Amino acid sequence: MEDWERAAREEIQELAARYNQAGDSGRFEEMLALFAEDGRLDIEAAPAPGPQARPGESYRGRREIRALLEKSARAEGAPQRLRHFTASHQIDFESPLCARGRAYFLVLTARGLDHWGLYRDEYRRAAPNAPWRFTRRQVRVEGRTPGGWAARRG
Repeated sequence: MEDWERAAREEIQELAARYNQAGDSGRFEEMLALFAEDGRLDIEAAPAPGPQARPGESYRGRREIRALLEKSARAEGAPQRLRHFTASHQIDFESPLCARGRAYFLVLTARGLDHWGLYRDEYRRAAPNAPWRFTRRQVRVEGRTPGGWAARRG
C-alpha cells in the first residue's frame, strides 16, 4: 500500500466519523459540509409515510439533504439522543482522487438498539490536497427493533 493510500484511508474514515458525530448532535451545517456541493443522499429503507425519507428517494445537493435532516429532527416522536456506530469499513480506490466504501451501521436511542443497515459511499476530492467529501451516500436500513423509532416510522 502506498503512502497516499494510507493517508487517504485515514481521512475517509475520519469523514465517516464526523458524519456520525455531527448528525447525532444535530450539527447539520457541519454534516452538510462533508458532502460535495452536488452530493447525493439515497435512502433505500422503507420508512413510514410522513416527513421522513421514503424508499428509493434521492436527495441531491446540500439544500435537499438539509431539508430532509431538518424534517426528520422535527418529526413527532424523534428521539432526543441518537448514536450511530459504523463497523467493517472497506475502502476501494479508483484513483488518488476517487474512492468507494461500504460500512455496516447500528443506531442507538435512549431505548437501546433502534435500527441497523449498510452504508454504500462514493468519495471524491477536488484536488490532491483537498478534503475528501461524500459524492454519494446510500443508506440501506436492513432491520428495525419492534416498537422503536425507525419501526414506528415504517
